Amino acid sequence: MLNDFKAFVMRGNVVDLAVGVVIGGAFGAIVTSMVNDVVMPPIGMLLGQVDFKELFVSLNGQTYPTMAAAKAAAAPVIAYGQFLNTITNFLIVAAVIFLVIRALSKLQKPVEAAAPTTKDCTFCCSAIPLKATRCPNCTSELGNSRTITA
Repeated sequence: MLNDFKAFVMRGNVVDLAVGVVIGGAFGAIVTSMVNDVVMPPIGMLLGQVDFKELFVSLNGQTYPTMAAAKAAAAPVIAYGQFLNTITNFLIVAAVIFLVIRALSKLQKPVEAAAPTTKDCTFCCSAIPLKATRCPNCTSELGNSRTITA
């Protein structure tokens, strides 16, 4: 059983998937930091000193000065500012993935069509090997030699 598990883990697809998950997690943390620390503060400044992390609606009718105060009071809130950050996060990740896949597809060589291995008999139109000199279906001779039909 241990050998089967080792063979499973060492297959290329499993190792590639593990590497992808680790890199994806690290990339997600970078994008989250970029959104929270680089992208959203200038947007908030342009909108009049708005901190998106602090945008929320209290559902119990009371007002709270900050999201931390609302959470400390265990108030039910809709944190739409956090939601906007998450949407921005997703859009950046989706755009980067799109650009990476697009670049990779341009780097790949186009798949060439395989050389044909058959030709059609000129008499019965059935597929026969390229090197055939006589059709196995209608027994006609092929090529420049005399033609005999069955």
